[in-house]
Amino acid sequence: MDRIEALQILREYVENINLQRHMLAVEAAMVDYAHHYGEDPDIWGMAGLLHDFDWEIHPNLEQHPQAGAPILRERGVPDIIIRCILSHAEHTGVPRQSLMEKALAACDELTGLISAVALVRPSRSLDDLKVKSVRKKWKDIRFAANIDRSEIEHATADLGVELWEHVENVILSMRRIGHELGFESQT
Repeated sequence: MDRIEALQILREYVENINLQRHMLAVEAAMVDYAHHYGEDPDIWGMAGLLHDFDWEIHPNLEQHPQAGAPILRERGVPDIIIRCILSHAEHTGVPRQSLMEKALAACDELTGLISAVALVRPSRSLDDLKVKSVRKKWKDIRFAANIDRSEIEHATADLGVELWEHVENVILSMRRIGHELGFESQT
């Protein structure tokens, strides 16, 4: 299994461009954290890229991501990635044990919040997005109300990273692929 095969799975199962971009954002953050921790960026990246591949066919917690696991097994996705994907959803009961599993949980929801903050800025870009802008919107519980800040806090603490440092790390990861995420470049 390589990234090209993982992208084929993504394209086969995910039509919504915003969901595709979310998965690419999580992949970017996971790759950067893998480098930071001296882990395999290909494996970590695939976990990020595939973590929500089944959301459109299983759009509820009774099925996602557990009903997607057999599909991934059939497609030759390594068990370490499947377990990581299962662990990112607390309702599956799969405990987060590895750094990769903890990183996926910490990056998942945060990429959505960062995207939302960037989109309401005048530049509509990640290039000039600062942690203080995310911090300001973090406090507004009506802003991106579907994003559970306590879940992000818990997962980030479990990863062992200070929250605002983590926000900065994920902004930088997303900025690296901003054009793929649909953000305008300011350069």
